[in-house]
Amino acid sequence: MSAANNQRVLLGMSGGVDSSVAGHLLCEQGYDVVGVTMKVWPQDCISRAEDKCCGPQAVADARSVAHSLGIPHYVVDEADQFERLVINYFSSEYQAGRTPNPCVMCNEKLKFGSLWSKALALGCDYIATGHYAIVEQHADRAVLRKGADPRKDQSYFLFSLRQPQLRHALTPLGAMFKPEIRAIARSLGLKVAEKVDSQEICFVPGNDYKAFLRSHLPEEEFHQGGIYDLDGTFLADHAGIEMFTIGQRKGLPGGSAQPRYVVDIEPATNRVIVGGAEDLISEEFEIDRVNWVSRGVSEESIEVTVKIRYSHPGAKATLYPLPESRARVKLWEPQKAVTPGQAAVFYDDDVVLGGGWICRAPALAPA
Repeated sequence: MSAANNQRVLLGMSGGVDSSVAGHLLCEQGYDVVGVTMKVWPQDCISRAEDKCCGPQAVADARSVAHSLGIPHYVVDEADQFERLVINYFSSEYQAGRTPNPCVMCNEKLKFGSLWSKALALGCDYIATGHYAIVEQHADRAVLRKGADPRKDQSYFLFSLRQPQLRHALTPLGAMFKPEIRAIARSLGLKVAEKVDSQEICFVPGNDYKAFLRSHLPEEEFHQGGIYDLDGTFLADHAGIEMFTIGQRKGLPGGSAQPRYVVDIEPATNRVIVGGAEDLISEEFEIDRVNWVSRGVSEESIEVTVKIRYSHPGAKATLYPLPESRARVKLWEPQKAVTPGQAAVFYDDDVVLGGGWICRAPALAPA
């Protein structure tokens, strides 16, 4: 308790129950807490996202909680940065035939990125969030671990944070379970105690990314082309590779005895390649922009557990470091729908060793 005295922390407040209880816990631990809510909605999002963390209701809820906790509350306008660093990234990844992960980018670039300048301006020593992950401060480095609640663990979304960011990060909910959080909120009489958790990308109404892209991108920026099977047979036209992702089954032409899935997307030719379920299986893949989180850069192969998407349970693999911040991941058991653009995060038990971005495999269709 005493170590926190006189230390000021900027708390990112989304208006939800998690960040609200995080504020209460930090106050109890003796920190001088300053609540900040990022206004990240662009004008074309606000009318459709009133109930989301990018909507005005979130600001009102956060302000109300801050008042209840007796802490100051500020709103910072990050709409331009959010548009440039998250939304434009989201769109351009689909245009490149990859499937983006905007939550990772938002954490790295905004919540633990541009927000740090606001923290410094307010005299803060740390940035705190309501993430379900554990950040341990050791003498030589910060260590990122899974949150105690396996159903809520969000360490996957923090893999791209660098050591300077983790050194100034506090995650007070990491060792707690969701029912505990709601019980604390009820005991404090917070109006957000029963607020439903968002399960969607905050700026994509109804989780319909295709509708969002149609509203966000001009028609001429969609990459139209053809749908082909693995032997190069043309099956149908499509309105844009942006409408497809690896493993997708809906929206594909029929006429096959077995279900068809998207098994590859070729941005160079605008081809969408389809095949059977067995064609989605991968034994190895490469990642780039590798960030080593809780240990130094590895130059030798290591055994890890890798998650190839947030909802993935994890699979045993051997990681072979390559030059230029790349690595090859050899899976011990083949996995389905390894998707370019998604993050592959590798663990040693509950410790996040690091992660990288899944690269495109060589084109499956014949030349």
